[in-house]
Amino acid sequence: MTIKDIENAVARLPPDQFAKFRAWFDAFDAARFDQKIERDAKSGKLDGMADQAVDDFRQGRAREL
Repeated sequence: MTIKDIENAVARLPPDQFAKFRAWFDAFDAARFDQKIERDAKSGKLDGMADQAVDDFRQGRAREL
């Protein structure tokens, strides 16, 4: 199956089935994003950005939301 096959199949879905597919895909995509963030956090990839954010806040270059 190719991406084009999937695109064509999705385009042919009736509205109720498309809504179900979209809800499923949104949840699927969010879960994959969460997994990537978790892996990045555990591996230390985000440490530099976190340190920079804390430093910016301490130096007055940021504010609490």
